Amino acid sequence: MAHQSTLEFATPGRGTRNVTEAVARVVAASGVRTGVAHVFVQHTSCSLAITENADPDVRRDLETVLGRLAPDADPAYRHDTEGPDDMAAHARTVLTGNALSVPVGGGRLLLGTWQGLFLWEHRTDPQQRRVVVTVLGD
Repeated sequence: MAHQSTLEFATPGRGTRNVTEAVARVVAASGVRTGVAHVFVQHTSCSLAITENADPDVRRDLETVLGRLAPDADPAYRHDTEGPDDMAAHARTVLTGNALSVPVGGGRLLLGTWQGLFLWEHRTDPQQRRVVVTVLGD
């Protein structure tokens, strides 16, 4: 069995947004009891992450780490068509990824106790983002 749904999110700009419940609703609606949920963001300047869902300091610290790895307005960047955060956002996406797979069991996401699914916006301005959730299984 296969089920697919596209979710849309408005982001306020750089940072993380917990999308676990939205993805879990797609899984529940799919009717799949055992299988996998594939989650894919259709953009090149934001990403998806499975990370700590209890302490927001973890996500703030991860933002600090990425800021050091891919700083805005680096003079070495050639691509800055959409602003000083443009190339940094693309680099951050490559470093973090645009797709996740999560096992499904008992008709629900099999995430660990402290795990959540997060849409990670890398642009500084608000954006509209699409996330495709494909659920495969029995």
